[in-house]
Amino acid sequence: MTNPGPRYPAAQPDPVFPQRASRPATDAPGASRAPAAPGPRAAGPPAPGREAPGGGPELTGRRRAGLLLTLILGGLTALPPLSLDMYLPALPEVSGALHVPAATAQLTLTACLLGLAVGQLVVGPMSDRFGRRRPLLTGMVCYIVAGIACAFAPSVETLTVFRLVQGLAGAAGVVIARAVVRDMYDGLAMARFFSTLMLISGVAPVLAPVLGGQVLRFTDWRGVFLILAAIGLLLVLVVLRKLPETLPADERHSGGLADALRTMRGLLADRVFAGYLIAGSFAFAALFSYVAASPFVVQEIYGASPQTFSLLFMVNSIGLVAFGQLNGKVLVGRVPLDRVLGFGLSMSGAAAVALLLMTSGVFGHVGLVPLAVGLCVLMSGMGLTMPNANSQALMRTPHAAGSASALLGTSQFLVGAVASPLVGVAGERTAVPMALVQLSALLLAALAFVGLCRPWRARD
Repeated sequence: MTNPGPRYPAAQPDPVFPQRASRPATDAPGASRAPAAPGPRAAGPPAPGREAPGGGPELTGRRRAGLLLTLILGGLTALPPLSLDMYLPALPEVSGALHVPAATAQLTLTACLLGLAVGQLVVGPMSDRFGRRRPLLTGMVCYIVAGIACAFAPSVETLTVFRLVQGLAGAAGVVIARAVVRDMYDGLAMARFFSTLMLISGVAPVLAPVLGGQVLRFTDWRGVFLILAAIGLLLVLVVLRKLPETLPADERHSGGLADALRTMRGLLADRVFAGYLIAGSFAFAALFSYVAASPFVVQEIYGASPQTFSLLFMVNSIGLVAFGQLNGKVLVGRVPLDRVLGFGLSMSGAAAVALLLMTSGVFGHVGLVPLAVGLCVLMSGMGLTMPNANSQALMRTPHAAGSASALLGTSQFLVGAVASPLVGVAGERTAVPMALVQLSALLLAALAFVGLCRPWRARD
């Protein structure tokens, strides 16, 4: 077989690590100025029968991600919302079965969220050093063991500890899925693929509570964790057989913890990368504040039934997914990514302003329908914001995709976790805190995007 040539075009200075040669970012400097890569990255085909050092087949020349590979990466990305939201209907039962207050039972949810945030900082650099498959499989096996341990936990303290472990292990899926996309794709093709992943991962928060409720019809809360462990086992089996190693040995980092910390410090020192990271994190905080506040706002303040709330939640999630697909299928390649990102922030910001005016009484008493429209517009704007912020950030980091993915994921979870309690600071009779948190977060996201990314300038 004839070697098609080098894996990447002529080397350019890396924007984060100038001493290294990097693959050119086809869209990072400003999508309208440079032609985009038409598809996934090319790799010289290995000799017949060659396997990647981490085990499994190595990704070979211009191989597109087929439907199965897309579903694998989508499943890994969907694992954190499944781990969090599928468990929600079981919280009252956990509180009664373990004889603890509701607030104590909710700590098991917080422990999992904390694990998902911190775990990404550990797994991301590991995947840059050892390849993608080995840390992913290790994390998924630990996830399965932790899920089984949660199912047989005798006390809330034990359950909280194993939920923390489950979050730490489950972080491997989401952080490595993003890194695999960065390995395979560049430029506009990467933005399109992130929009496809949003279609899969965006459905997970909608289906997870419903699935959890159905599981509870046939078993108790312990059965929920056994189902999660079974999902993890299925992902492990599919990864073993179908997910190739996407990071060649000659592109891996050989250093230890000190090298990983230097890498992350270098990433954060890059002004443009930091801008996209901050913009994406505060946009996620606006989204997370909606998730945290909407059950209370819709049902307690506006008097809607749980069925009505579920319907509104589904409609808003459909808006998020639909605009994500509009981004990937229509806008990417036709409109510069920064312009779409800016429009998404403006769209969500305008909705947040309207929500604040409605909830604060400027328009008098406003019913549920106008509020629901405002929330739907805000969520739909996220479908344009989140995939493009992640794509633009990762295009700055060709030599540290795992570490960059870890920083992106950790910052989003941490900022979201800080923002979510703020929506209830004024008590149970007003939705103003929710709207105020959303507007403040989106304003900070816009300031980071404009002040640090400076999208009107050409970038190296």
